[in-house]
Amino acid sequence: MDIAALAMSMKQAQLMQNVSLAVTKKAMEFQEQSTEQVLEILDAPHPTSGHTIDVSV
Repeated sequence: MDIAALAMSMKQAQLMQNVSLAVTKKAMEFQEQSTEQVLEILDAPHPTSGHTIDVSV
């Protein structure tokens, strides 16, 4: 294999690794945002909480 082909192959491998890393980072950011939204929903008070009293005996 000549030097030019080897260099091209190495650049392709590096590019694929960089793209893979970028996609992984985006997926992690999306997951973090989703987790934050779920936590906000869980922290919100229930709409009927405290408005009704169960008086059945």
